[in-house]
Amino acid sequence: MVFAIVLFVVVMALILLSVDRARAVPNWALVAAFLGPALLMLAFGLLYPMFRTIRESFFDRTGANYIGFDNYVTMFSQNEFQIVLRNTLIWVLLVPILATFIGLVYAVLVDRTRFEALAKGLIFLPMAISLVGASIIWRFVYAYRPDQDGVAQIGLINQLLVWIGFEPQQFLLGAPMNTFWLLIVMIWVQTGFAMTVLSAAIKAIPDDIVEAARLDGLTGIRMFRYITVPSIRPALIVVMVTVTMTTLKAFDIVRTMTGGQFETSVVANEFYTQSFRQGNFGLGATLAVFLFVLVIPVVIYQVRQLRLAEEIR
Repeated sequence: MVFAIVLFVVVMALILLSVDRARAVPNWALVAAFLGPALLMLAFGLLYPMFRTIRESFFDRTGANYIGFDNYVTMFSQNEFQIVLRNTLIWVLLVPILATFIGLVYAVLVDRTRFEALAKGLIFLPMAISLVGASIIWRFVYAYRPDQDGVAQIGLINQLLVWIGFEPQQFLLGAPMNTFWLLIVMIWVQTGFAMTVLSAAIKAIPDDIVEAARLDGLTGIRMFRYITVPSIRPALIVVMVTVTMTTLKAFDIVRTMTGGQFETSVVANEFYTQSFRQGNFGLGATLAVFLFVLVIPVVIYQVRQLRLAEEIR
């Protein structure tokens, strides 16, 4: 890290010194001097690994023999990978929608209330915790102990179940519901981000629009539907896309809480498992390429929506 910082300082110093001394440097040389190092690092750190990963997806587990599209056929045809794809689809569909919805409702409810700062701080607090830390916390929440004399429950939910007369449950073992219990962790973390961004967007709505709507008789749900939501649509799109991309890369929660066992694995966890645990680099690269392909339309959609928002302004 120290070497990288020193190298950056030296390179930038040389660039600035050369620009300051040479008065007749053409514009293209200045552009190349400033963008060149960044483009080289981008090519070395992003483009080269991307093309190499795509290439390795057409080879066998050792990377020595070309096998064409066999890895892709395996990914879509074998039952264990179909479960992985199903889980990934469930994550991508539910987490962004629920996190954004809960964050939006909470932002509207606490907007301009007496304890707004405290209420928002409590919801935003999970964002300060790493996903691994959040996963460990929720493992204790879901922890299971047999319902026997002398055995105390250490899991919050199971203790509540015992208090009200129900049997404790093994939340993380039973498929497919265990996937939904894992989703709650990501929603818990991302709701604070959604609430913060959407709350700022709500406060940016011009007061004259709100007053005009109230004069027209809009209140409550109708105000929320016809004024609040259309006014913060760009912020909603940003939150949805950001949470979607974070969800597609969900690895920490699955790895920490179940290790991908009990039919809970997702694509990000599975390509790690195949590459570094099973030693199947070809299939691991295939899963990485598939994840990369999933991200592309999300990014394109966000760019298009941001451009439309700029045109409207």
